[in-house]
Formats: sequence, C-alpha cells, structure tokens
Amino acid sequence: MRRFRFTDPGFEAAFAAFVDERRDTPEEVDATVRDILAAVRSEGLAAVLRLAHQFDGVELDETTIRVSEAEIQAGAAACPTEVRDAIAFAAKRIRAYHERQRPADQRFTDDAGVELGWRWTAIEAVGIYVPGGRAAYPSTVLMNAVPAAVAGVGRIAMVTPPGKLQPAVLAAAKEAGVSEIWRVGGAQAVAALAYGAGPIQPVDKIVGPGNAFVTAAKRRVYGVVGIDALAGPSEIVVVADGANRPDWIAADLLSQAEHDPAAQSILITDDEAFAEKVEAAMRSQLSSLSTGEDAAASWRDHGAVVIAPLEEAPRLVDRIAPEHVEFAVTDPEQLADRVRHAGAIFLGRHAPEAIGDYVAGSNHVLPTSRAARFSSGLSLYDFLKRTSIVKCDEAAFAALAPATVTLAEAEGLPAHARSAAIRMGQS
Repeated sequence: MRRFRFTDPGFEAAFAAFVDERRDTPEEVDATVRDILAAVRSEGLAAVLRLAHQFDGVELDETTIRVSEAEIQAGAAACPTEVRDAIAFAAKRIRAYHERQRPADQRFTDDAGVELGWRWTAIEAVGIYVPGGRAAYPSTVLMNAVPAAVAGVGRIAMVTPPGKLQPAVLAAAKEAGVSEIWRVGGAQAVAALAYGAGPIQPVDKIVGPGNAFVTAAKRRVYGVVGIDALAGPSEIVVVADGANRPDWIAADLLSQAEHDPAAQSILITDDEAFAEKVEAAMRSQLSSLSTGEDAAASWRDHGAVVIAPLEEAPRLVDRIAPEHVEFAVTDPEQLADRVRHAGAIFLGRHAPEAIGDYVAGSNHVLPTSRAARFSSGLSLYDFLKRTSIVKCDEAAFAALAPATVTLAEAEGLPAHARSAAIRMGQS
C-alpha cells in the first residue's frame, strides 16, 4: 500500500506515476489466445472439445456441451428460496432502470424539405460470458442478460466454464431470459461465440467480464463481432471524511480488493488519523474474510491512501478515472458534480458500492483501467443499433444536389457526383 500526502514535495509526480502503473494482460497471454482462436476458427467444435479437456479436465461432446432445459429447471429449483427471491428483486430493479433508457425513434422534415430521422433496432444475437471457478456470479448474468432482453435481443447465448453449474447462476439465467447455456469457458468460449462451433451458432456481440484470456480474446475478435469493453481488474476510490465509521470504509475498500490480487482500492481523506483507523479496521476484517488472501495482496500491491483536502478530491478522482467512486462525506453532491471521469458514483455514507453490484438497478459492468475517460458502463444502448433515415422528394433533392456534386468532384469521386448530376439532367 502506498501513502501520498498532498503537502509533500513531489506529490503530483508520485501520484501520477502510481496512477499510470499497468495491471493489464501479459504478452504471453495474448500469444496463447491467438493460437486458441485460430484453432477454433479452423476446427470448430473439435477444437472447443479438445481445449475443454486440456484446460478444464472435462470430457464433453456435441450433446453434453449444452446445458439442457431440464438441468436449468432443476438447478433453478435447487437454489435456496431467499436467493431466488433476491435474484427476482434485483432483476426487477435492473429491468426498471434499463427500461428508462429506451430511446425514441425520430422523423422530421427540415427547411429544405428533406425528411430525416433515425430508428432503433435490437441486435439479433448476443453472447454473454459468465465467469466460473473463483465464485458463482448470478449478478453477472442479470447485469448482462436483463438489459439485452429489455432491448429485445432475440437470442441470448450464455457461456460459462464447464464444471458444477451453481443453482444461483441457473436461477438468474432463467429469471433473465437467457435462451441457451453452453459449458465452455476461456478464450475458446469467446471464439465459439464469434465464429461458431458445431451447435454453438455465432452471435453478433459478446459481453461480460472474464479473466486475462477472455479479455485478450475479446480484443482479438472485435470486428468479427461487437464487444462491450475490455474488462480489467476491479477498482474503487472512496472519498471519506473523518465523520465516517472506519469499519464501514474499510469494508468498502475490501469489497473490491477481494475480487482479485490485481484489483485496486484507494482511500482519499483529509484526516490522517481517520485513515490510520481505516487501515487498522482493514487488517482486522482481513483475518475473517474467506477472500482475505486475495484482498490482502490487492491492498499490499495496488492500494493507496491519499491525504488531501477534500476540495482536491474531484481532480484526483478524474486523474484516476476509476470504475467506482464513493463520496462518503456530508455534502457528496458538491464534490461529485465536479467529477467527469468515473464509471459509477455513489453518494453518501449509506450508498456503498456493493448495492450497485447487486440491487440498486444501475449496471455494474463498468469501464476499468482509466477507460472511464472515454467510455460508459453497460446499458440498453449496447444492445441496440441506430439506423439513419433519409427521404427526398424532387424538390428536396434539387436543394441538396448541387452541393453534393461540388463536394464529390472536390474529393475526386466522379461516380458520386454523377449519381446526383444525372438526376439533375446533367451527363
């Protein structure tokens, strides 16, 4: 863990160097992924089955690679009632939030008599990657599949590493309207969704987080299919004053640190004595966390405490451009309104990031690795396409054609010019 004091000489340079440290994919991962994608593209299902044996130690065939409807129903039924109820509660809130994002089609006629507009249509088929291994992630299913279903996506294909499918994941898939589930993970799952593999038909877009191999695979198949984003390790910045309970803020910092040893948690406070109490509370809580080893490594290698005036916090947050930022202060709006670069902002002492992960309704698939400078979290728009509409009658065409011919000729494109000129009676 690093400590920075705003009053120290060299603060700006040291803080900038810390923010710029890379936590991304090693080059050897990308090379392995390149070979996996090539194998699946050329061999299809045979490569997927071979790689499942190689990496996951399971034997699958064309009939067992798909999770049957009976398995989905049985798994969902095996999910504890309180978990099923929580999934339904979360799904309802996520649906309601994303329904409000629905854009309207538009048609209008301008002063030249040209009718213009746009219309929105849903993507036909979407693939959702749901991680496995470290934990069960029903929330990942909901956050990716519910907006797709709200948008009107006709086919939602879920892939997840082979092994025991957790009842909560199956219950979430059933609740969210997932069309099909396949037992395949890693880069080979991304390849199967992008290129197709036997019974796994290709999709138009792939969404959902994964490990370094999944992220590298999504980067490589972009263009063949669309992707949501390149997910990096989780991040949180907590801006807190000394009026908070230290154990609350400690828990918030650890909520992201426990994701992965490469995750990052940063505390910004104007009260150094409070920061020390938070650190002590973190040490105490780590001892009782089942994820304590990962959380401790994250805090040790990538965590930071920044002692600075709270008025400086928005500028520092923008420099970090974090996935999540909490403003646990008396007047959170006053600071948060000055932040431009953050995936999600949580306001007040009773708005921990964890509620955003599950039940607030907003999407928890958010930009990481400073991508909040230029991108947004997953939304309904990720599952929609906008098509432009242009309609001209003879008079409207006459108003636009001369400038069209002039610009086409200026660009050295005579066929473009002719397509307008010929309608003007010119050769």
